[in-house]
Amino acid sequence: MRPSLPFFFLLLILLTTATITTVTSSGTTKPTKTLPPASAPTSSPTPRTRTPTPTPTPVASSHPSPLDPKQIRALQSLNIPSKSACSLYKCDSSKPFSHLLSLRLSNCSDDISLSSTALKSLSTLQNLTFFNCPIAPIHFPNDLSLSLLSFSCIHSLHHLSGVFLSRFVNLTDLTVTNVPVNASGLYVIIGNMHKLRSVTISNANVTGYIPKHLHSNLTHVDFSGNQLKGKIPTSITLLENLQHLNLSSNGLNGEIPSSIGDLIALKNVSLASNSLSGSVPESMASLTDMVHLDLSSNQLNGTIPRFFSDLKKLRYLNLQNNNFHGVLPFNASILEKLQVFKVGGNTNLCYNHTVLSSKLKLGIAPCDKHGLPISPPPAKDNSSDDSENDSSDDDDSDDDSSQKEHHHGPNKVVLGLAIGLSSIVFLIVFVVLLSKWCG
Repeated sequence: MRPSLPFFFLLLILLTTATITTVTSSGTTKPTKTLPPASAPTSSPTPRTRTPTPTPTPVASSHPSPLDPKQIRALQSLNIPSKSACSLYKCDSSKPFSHLLSLRLSNCSDDISLSSTALKSLSTLQNLTFFNCPIAPIHFPNDLSLSLLSFSCIHSLHHLSGVFLSRFVNLTDLTVTNVPVNASGLYVIIGNMHKLRSVTISNANVTGYIPKHLHSNLTHVDFSGNQLKGKIPTSITLLENLQHLNLSSNGLNGEIPSSIGDLIALKNVSLASNSLSGSVPESMASLTDMVHLDLSSNQLNGTIPRFFSDLKKLRYLNLQNNNFHGVLPFNASILEKLQVFKVGGNTNLCYNHTVLSSKLKLGIAPCDKHGLPISPPPAKDNSSDDSENDSSDDDDSDDDSSQKEHHHGPNKVVLGLAIGLSSIVFLIVFVVLLSKWCG
């Protein structure tokens, strides 16, 4: 019986399908990489607008007397709420009207102005603060200048003059920061402020010298970030109540006064970023209340005093970028109590590696047996290390991929045999069918 032609084609299709299935089952389907869903676009933040009017600082107080009508009009001219001004600011308890004692103007608009009439009405003020108020310079009436006990000007008023500030003779607290001050020296500003207890004139571009005579009431002195020159006067060491001293970022030279140890109330001292030389005075061992000491970026030399370890309250010690030499006289327990300790940048300074671990990252070399710094090993090229790490990572990834291919991918020998056998079977069947068909 001769097989039908459709049966022949059906058998041919089945054999071809079996061959394709064999080849496909030998391989591994690669996973499809899916992209994460696109995130929703974020709306751009709404830009902040500068407050067009001065912003008061609330002060809790209760004054049954209404505010002086003249001062109400003065506040209204400044667009400051006046209905309950004494709940926002400090007032006195005068009758029949209360009067403002404090006022803080902050984040002012550029076009605000203080009229002479408004300032005369505010002549009872004792505390006046300008914060971020770049308004035009103001002429203060004499009554207001004399009544002020505290004056603060921070990033405000464009510029000031030493003569303008010197009129506040009754101040106990003066703060001028980030405002250029046109003065030939500090004495022009504070020379007649005999009641002054706290003075900050920083980043004000003041030139000249530190006054040789300072008022004994001072507890806080900050003249940082100016262009002061010369030596630190010994008059500073006569301020027996001084607790905070900041003379950093100036052009001061010479040695630290040996009598600085007389300031037994000192808690915070910064003489950083000057051109001071010499050694650290031994008298500083008397500063037992010292918490913060910064002598960095000077030309100080000698050995680091051991007495620093005896200052029990010391938490911040910065001696970096000087010319100190010798062995660091501290052990691990002393360094542990310090929250900040910086000593790098002293090329002739080293540490005892039997006392301190290299893991501390002090920024100085360990000492040899003679107490001299051991030359540090040449620094490794981070880029080459990274490239080596990257290449090793690439090798590892290649190994992993090859292992995965060997484990999951198609075996070429098996694949070839499967194709060859399928072809032979196909040819045999084809020949048999063809012989029967033609026979």
